[in-house]
Amino acid sequence: MKVMETERLTLRWLTPDDAAFILELLNDPTWVRFIGDRGIRTLDDARNYIVNGPMEMYVRLGFGLFLVELKDAGRTPIGMCGLIKRDGLADVDLGFAFLTRFQSKGYGFEAASATLEYGKEVVGLKRLVAITSVDNVGSARLLEKVGMRFERMITLPHDTEELKLYGVNY
Repeated sequence: MKVMETERLTLRWLTPDDAAFILELLNDPTWVRFIGDRGIRTLDDARNYIVNGPMEMYVRLGFGLFLVELKDAGRTPIGMCGLIKRDGLADVDLGFAFLTRFQSKGYGFEAASATLEYGKEVVGLKRLVAITSVDNVGSARLLEKVGMRFERMITLPHDTEELKLYGVNY
């Protein structure tokens, strides 16, 4: 299901048919470095990730992580961007990740901006947050560019890594 479009991108719900892309994305060196190794090694692992993560959240909350694809002839998948309700955060979280070869081309800004607008206008959120690892300078820069501001350092439950929390109120 298509959720939204921008000038160059389509954001849509993930389906089990996207398993090959998810397998590639979750094993991309940038994902592993800044988000962590999720242990997704096979197409079945990737399908289970989609079904038990984004698809479960669509059913429960009406939103989740969306597949980001180019509006080219092949509808090339390049990343994920969406809204997540994460344990340990009171507010809905903006999440995004793109294959390394599609970074630094403005796609993250385009997708994140559209997702923030979607959260405000369609979902009706009054506040959105985002988290990044301390050394993820690119994501921090993107969050600031879309209007979010650093608020404080946090640690999520069942984790030891300190993260930077950004937020925006509407």
